[in-house]
Amino acid sequence: MSDLPSREQQVLAVHAEFIIKVVQCSQDFSRHSELDELLTFAQKNGWGDLVAVLRNVIAGQRDPSLLQGLDEEDAIIATAILRGLQDPNTLPTLQAPADAGVAAPGLAAMIHAAARGDHQAVEVLGNMATQMQQAGGDMKNMGGLLRRLINGERDYDQLGKKLGVQAEKLLTSLLTELGKLEAH
Repeated sequence: MSDLPSREQQVLAVHAEFIIKVVQCSQDFSRHSELDELLTFAQKNGWGDLVAVLRNVIAGQRDPSLLQGLDEEDAIIATAILRGLQDPNTLPTLQAPADAGVAAPGLAAMIHAAARGDHQAVEVLGNMATQMQQAGGDMKNMGGLLRRLINGERDYDQLGKKLGVQAEKLLTSLLTELGKLEAH
């Protein structure tokens, strides 16, 4: 699965918004209530260890030993936040709304790999689906389709129900790319 970005790049892309918000809110005292809400939400969603470390970082601790005991994903996120606090130029970039023609090949490659048992692709898609579900609207509907696509469903009429124009374009491109991958 060499076409996928590195594990670190994938984690940073999936959690870019969280990382950026934590850094921005922790550096602006007027946004500390927003930061507290963000961390409370993260803790309620199973990121207790990460949130405990981030609260120490926000309080001014910068010792790398803080990262001990975190799983790989949490350590990547915490490290990115630490770097971002020192140099905002190191923060990951937020992805613009996906152009179906650009997003489809990479997403199709991950779906194809996940369908063939690639654990890393399954994990990335799971994280992506969770974020899409939280975004609501068309993103929520597309996030709900990922599992069906991994499981081999390709019927556009069934998959395309409840999708807006942009999501329909993405689905069409995805199905085209998956068809190419599955033909090989």
